[in-house]
Amino acid sequence: MPDPAIERKSIVLEYFQRLDRGEDFLGLFADDARVFYPKWGIATGHDEIGEMFGDVGTLVSSMSHDYETFNYVIDGDTVVVEGTSTGETAEGIEWQPDGAPGGGRWCDVFEVRDGEIQRLFIYLDPDYAGKDTDQYPWL
Repeated sequence: MPDPAIERKSIVLEYFQRLDRGEDFLGLFADDARVFYPKWGIATGHDEIGEMFGDVGTLVSSMSHDYETFNYVIDGDTVVVEGTSTGETAEGIEWQPDGAPGGGRWCDVFEVRDGEIQRLFIYLDPDYAGKDTDQYPWL
């Protein structure tokens, strides 16, 4: 019998790989799944999730997640992944996880049951280019 934690982790990793390759990943989600993205809100179901990722996709021209350095915490159906990404915004500004504002650091919380992603809450700074500096006196 396969280890359920390994199965959940592999579904989560497949999501990131498909996302980076620009392939369809909605099939990994349950029909009534919920996804949260900062400054967008919560999307429920394939149609809204597709709309949300379409909106977010207008911000970036390329993105690559650093799978080798992912930090996983798995507890039952919950898979928490802390990681980094590199990429380029639609305006041509590159980002890297170098500690600069925008920086490419994130943490995602998944719930995976019955071989499907039921919930994904994404926690990151959606200002990939680090341009939103007026609101923060330390920048």
